[in-house]
Amino acid sequence: MILADSGFWIALGNRRDRHHAAACAAAERWAGEGFASTWPVLTEVVHVLVARVGVSQALEFIDAIAAGACAVPAPPEDALASAARLMRRYCNLPMDLADASLVVLAEQLEEGRILSTDLRDFSGYRWKNARPFENLLLPGG
Repeated sequence: MILADSGFWIALGNRRDRHHAAACAAAERWAGEGFASTWPVLTEVVHVLVARVGVSQALEFIDAIAAGACAVPAPPEDALASAARLMRRYCNLPMDLADASLVVLAEQLEEGRILSTDLRDFSGYRWKNARPFENLLLPGG
């Protein structure tokens, strides 16, 4: 499973987004491996899609996730405490809850490949304290 950040989903659902073509190509290329994300990411995506594109696009996104376009694994019991620890560690960026939840998910799934438009933050974050993320959406920035 490949981790999917908010920026990937937003670019996929917004034709005016500058990363739309890259998101479409990545979705097609990596669909066979499957995508995984978190509730905080999905919440952020729906909020942004409603604000920038419209309710119908947000509902289309929700329907796709509900139909299996992306796995949303149950978080570990200590996920919120882990997210808070990570947000304190990366407060200089700063890290938000959606990003922290993806780091927790990376650790849970033992997976550091991610689709993200967030080059600065995901090039600095580490999962399991030392492992860098590999951004498949925008490799090399």
